[in-house]
Amino acid sequence: MNILVLELKRIGDLILTLPALHALKAAFPEARLTLCLLEGCQGLLPGIPTVDEALIYRRHSLNTELLSRLARGKYDICLDFTGNDRAAFFALLSGARRRITFKHTRRYPHRAWAYNEFVDSNVVDCHTVDHHLNLLAPLGIRHDAATPPPIELTPPPETERQTEERLAELGIKGPFAVVHPGTARAEKYWEPGKWAAVIDHCQGQLGLPCVITGSNDSFEQTHLAAIRAHLHTAPHDLSGKIDLMGLCAIIRRASLLLSMDSAPVHIGAAFGTPQIALFGQTNPHVWRPRHPRAIILYPGTPGPVTHFAPDTPIRPLSELPIETVLQAIALLYPAQTHLP
Repeated sequence: MNILVLELKRIGDLILTLPALHALKAAFPEARLTLCLLEGCQGLLPGIPTVDEALIYRRHSLNTELLSRLARGKYDICLDFTGNDRAAFFALLSGARRRITFKHTRRYPHRAWAYNEFVDSNVVDCHTVDHHLNLLAPLGIRHDAATPPPIELTPPPETERQTEERLAELGIKGPFAVVHPGTARAEKYWEPGKWAAVIDHCQGQLGLPCVITGSNDSFEQTHLAAIRAHLHTAPHDLSGKIDLMGLCAIIRRASLLLSMDSAPVHIGAAFGTPQIALFGQTNPHVWRPRHPRAIILYPGTPGPVTHFAPDTPIRPLSELPIETVLQAIALLYPAQTHLP
């Protein structure tokens, strides 16, 4: 059996599709699983053991080789997790006998004709992992939302070795925190001065070295430069210096991860890394990490969020005070943990 999976969204979306890939492989261990993904996400491929073949969509390219491989793939099943025009075209081109996507695609007749099976699942009503797993129902694959399959992400041994060497070069021998303040969406940003205060607290009060991560995008680097301008301590800056697998490996080793809702939140969820995730412009009901060592903070809530609902309103992250984040750090990394 040949199964084609279309996931043409961003890194976080791909990570939250991994439990569905795991469930697919568990249900059909002899099946050949092909994943079609965006070029910007391909750095995760070495850590996804369930994928037998990858097809890369490259922006600003004719993608002739990709289209040719889709047309001659002889797929039995196509699962589209994306739901845009491009994915609809790819699904039709695949020639798969069963072309499955979500029911909301029917609102766009120019897309809906590319599919012959639709699943009634709305991402705003459930966690994204569960939403993705729901797409497998026509294949007889059911799941329990209380115990979803794992987010299976495994950095290769070479990446692990390089990460060990990099940490040694930085002089980090014990616990450390990863701080990832950037993302592709500026409206998610927390103020630079607040990030700097948190980093200074970790390094100055807790003796917990901080490693700043991020992309080399000029917009994100401007945000990181503003944070550095407010700092009174000197964190280790690896922004723009490690690839996606390197980011995974360093988050896996971290004693604490701090970020807004962005790809590192989902990477941390894959490894169960103790983490504090700041939400405001996106709903934690849909995107939050769900392991027991994750604390979700939201503006207007004085401590960790414990109730999640589909109708959570959007609020500016600027309304989240520094003190709330420092109190959450104390819960995950109390000061006495670094004492002899």
